[in-house]
Amino acid sequence: MTENNTITCEKFLPHPPAAVWKALTDPGLHARWWAAGDIKPVVGHRFALDMGHFGSQPCEVTEVDDQRLLAYRFAEGSLDTTITWTLHPEGKGTRLVLTHAGFDLDSPMGRQAYDGMGKGWPGLLDRLGSVLGEAA
Repeated sequence: MTENNTITCEKFLPHPPAAVWKALTDPGLHARWWAAGDIKPVVGHRFALDMGHFGSQPCEVTEVDDQRLLAYRFAEGSLDTTITWTLHPEGKGTRLVLTHAGFDLDSPMGRQAYDGMGKGWPGLLDRLGSVLGEAA
């Protein structure tokens, strides 16, 4: 789902918030479902995500609420967007909500990224679910 310059996706994962949080914040697991990088759930932590042919994208963690919320600036200096992961306990699992905001839809690069990521995020959330299933 997209709204204005924001992409929002959600997925129910049959895993507890602690397991989902680990997949979002452990560099080894993160690399298995999305991109390699030294991600850490520490406000102010700067890291880069290896986005393959899109290059290394600088990021900075802006908000952390352990096992509930992780937000970081993504692709600083080019896209300048914000990715926010919100975890909601639901039964024995977790409803994970991704919000990717701040795309400049007036720039060709911003529009292309918005369109591409809007199509790509659901598949990445599926991969995250698969990695969690393997780790269980």
